[in-house]
Formats: sequence, structure tokens, C-alpha cells
Amino acid sequence: MFRGVQSINLDAKGRMAVPARQRESLAALSDGHIVITVDTQTPCLVMYALPEWERIERDVQALPALNPAVKRFQRLMLGYASDLQLDGNGRVLVPPSLRDYAHLEKRAVMVGQGNKLELWSEELWQRECEAALSPGPQGELPVELMQLNL
Repeated sequence: MFRGVQSINLDAKGRMAVPARQRESLAALSDGHIVITVDTQTPCLVMYALPEWERIERDVQALPALNPAVKRFQRLMLGYASDLQLDGNGRVLVPPSLRDYAHLEKRAVMVGQGNKLELWSEELWQRECEAALSPGPQGELPVELMQLNL
């Protein structure tokens, strides 16, 4: 399980060092083999250990591709997916197309989401946090959240 929020930096080539806690989990789950792709609902990237990605990829490919909305989702999620390997220093090179999609420059934030990690530009992450803490149009939580027993 991936947990926590950590600030990270990307170098001029687009490489980032995966924090030790996440790097250890990725090494245990997939020997450092990861897949990074786009989040289709927000301008961030999602990073999966390879076995988890393979499960998700099967589920996405099994969706009815004749539905235009599904086809668009598949095109983005699968099309941007990039197989990567952590190097000996625990770094990974984020491809330029993915950095552009998520507006990643030097300062970024890695957010644990259980089965995956999200990678945000620092500025967009701050905006996301502000929006999450602001009450919605009705000032109410969605029904799904009201059903949680925290």
C-alpha cells in the first residue's frame, strides 16, 4: 500500500528520485518495474507497480470499445502508459509527453493512493488541496462519503 505525501524534484532531464519508502515497495512488488500513465480526470500522472498495472490494463481493455466515451478513456489511459524501470539510484525518467500532460517541471508532489502513486506538479497539487477543503455548491459531502465509517 502506498501512503503519504512527499515533495520531490525532477532534474533538467525529467528524472525523479522515488522516495525510499515507495521505492522499497516498488522493488518488493515488481522489482522496480513500473508503469506511469495519465489520470483522465485530473492533470496528474498515476504510477503503478507492473503487476497492478497489468490487472488494470486487462480491465480497461475488457470495456466495450464501441462506446465512444470508453474508447476515448482507453485511448488516453492505455495510449500514454509507459513502462519504466527504476535505475540503480532509485530514479526514473518521466517521458516528456507525460511531463507536459501533468505540467511537471522541477518541483512535484508524490501522493500515495493505496494501490498506486499520483504525481502532481506542486502548484496543481496545492490547488487540488484548496479545492478539496472548500465546501461544494451545496456545502454537503457526496452520499458515498457519508456512508463511510471513519
